[in-house]
Amino acid sequence: MSKSADPTSPEGLRASALTDDVSFLLARANAVALAAGNAALSAHGLKVRSYSVLVLTSGEARPSQRELAEFLRLDPSQVVSLVDELQSRGLVERTPDPADRRANVVVATDAGRALVVQAGESARAAEERVHAELSAAERATLATLLRTLAFPSE
Repeated sequence: MSKSADPTSPEGLRASALTDDVSFLLARANAVALAAGNAALSAHGLKVRSYSVLVLTSGEARPSQRELAEFLRLDPSQVVSLVDELQSRGLVERTPDPADRRANVVVATDAGRALVVQAGESARAAEERVHAELSAAERATLATLLRTLAFPSE
């Protein structure tokens, strides 16, 4: 796209200085990926956030709701709503944390783990479509760079 595009047209917006702003580009790429992910996951009755909770609770980690909120960078009340919805569908259970009986850990049920496998295929297909313009090497580099930004050394 040439920087001389008509500034009053939609294409002209692409020529604005904002498209050189890395934070804007990350936010826009995230919005594109979320829209594609939500569309793909809708066939499974999930959205990206609920799928993320389901994936994280399907492993051995046994996270608390607080840990899920911190990891996903969501308000704890949002995680409570997500877990409530997944629990109402029989996809996760809250169980007492053996290390702290005042807290609950969230664990996927067998049905939840089965749904992760099915929904994971749809999520990966959506990701492939979103990243279709990138080579495999570029995708790997992007993942490395984003991991560095998402999980900075402390």
